[in-house]
Amino acid sequence: MSPADSPLSPRPHRSRAVLTALAALFTLLLALPGTASAAAAAGRAPVTHPQLDWMGSTVLRHEGGAPSNHPVFPLVVQTPGMDVSGYQGDVDWTAARSNGGRFAYVKATESTTYTNPYFAQQYNGSYGVGMIRGAYHFATPDTSDGAAQADYFVDHGGGWSADGRTLPPALDIEYNPYGATCYGLGPSAMVSWIADFSDTVHARTGRYPVIYTTAQWWSECTGGTTAFAAGNPLWTARYTSTPGALPSGWSYQTFWQYADTGVLPGDQDYFNGTYTRLQALANG
Repeated sequence: MSPADSPLSPRPHRSRAVLTALAALFTLLLALPGTASAAAAAGRAPVTHPQLDWMGSTVLRHEGGAPSNHPVFPLVVQTPGMDVSGYQGDVDWTAARSNGGRFAYVKATESTTYTNPYFAQQYNGSYGVGMIRGAYHFATPDTSDGAAQADYFVDHGGGWSADGRTLPPALDIEYNPYGATCYGLGPSAMVSWIADFSDTVHARTGRYPVIYTTAQWWSECTGGTTAFAAGNPLWTARYTSTPGALPSGWSYQTFWQYADTGVLPGDQDYFNGTYTRLQALANG
């Protein structure tokens, strides 16, 4: 066999074909929604990492489940709603209400450095079409203490008013999208961090925050504490036909995030009760 026929020798025409295919694939990837070049081509600001962090952005990867709508079998009447973040951009709230949405939670902040650039459009827009709205904070317990993040949250949209249309502030505490699952904190330190956040929000707004989490994360990162069940409403995430086992201490969920896409913008949620009970929660 001559060197030119060796299976290890370069084949120029094949090399060019491979390079052409790789270039085409790279171009396709750059054009995908959410990439910097796609955003630039559309005249939008690039999607930053915090815009990729929303309620449940880490759940499917860690816990699985069906990412989109599926049959749901609630035990009591459920009121449909959604949660959105900067990732959704400007939301068509009129269409969302027409499709059945009755409440919306909007990401306001993350850590003490990020505010959702679309917060005003989303928070005020949902209110403007008659929805009950609320704000949430994406927690990063390894970047600053709970009180500091609570203050930042309240100062940048996470307040509450007794107008009958504003839900309690919410804390999104889930798998770390930047690194170690529990943000490098042991269970005792994590419980203290959540307590600092919760107590500060209560002192600033008069409401204890709703806690969004999953049973699996709660067990692993708080040691299954029951310390918050009496005062903080639960928002559980599970992408199956039932909420399943709840985090320790809670006997029922107030909200359930059951899918990350569907007929409403952003994630699909249920309030565990009638619209009248949702209004009661807003009223405090």
